[in-house]
Amino acid sequence: MKWLIQKFDLGIINHLRELEVPLARTAIFIVYFWFGLLKLLGLSPAGPLVQALFQKTIWFMQFPTFYFFFSLFEMTIGIIFLIRGWERLAIFLLGLHLLTTILPLFFLPQIAWQGFLVPTLEGQYIIKNILIVAVAVVVGSKLVPMSKQ
Repeated sequence: MKWLIQKFDLGIINHLRELEVPLARTAIFIVYFWFGLLKLLGLSPAGPLVQALFQKTIWFMQFPTFYFFFSLFEMTIGIIFLIRGWERLAIFLLGLHLLTTILPLFFLPQIAWQGFLVPTLEGQYIIKNILIVAVAVVVGSKLVPMSKQ
């Protein structure tokens, strides 16, 4: 009976290993493409947060222009995660994006925090990006080092 449980366990683990990278890529695509598309269509609930951060940090362009390109940038990150061989670029762009998305925690504390270590809904939206980092690490961990290619 023990061997049957071990065989079943190993079967599940092997199946999860087959799914981990495709599922990670798809998850990042869905989040980035969908949220970028919502911004592009003017339907994103994150719009006011992006605009508030924009007003604190960017002075060299108009917000509608920035928002348009930011939307496309998010959608592009999602698409690139689906393309085999482009993982390094996707992870780099994702890193740039995530660096900008954590800024409200510091530059807009009145929007991101309702108390010490108590995030608002917007703050939670930002902090959940830790999961995106973890998923991107899974994708990156499966890459073949360039020295072995």
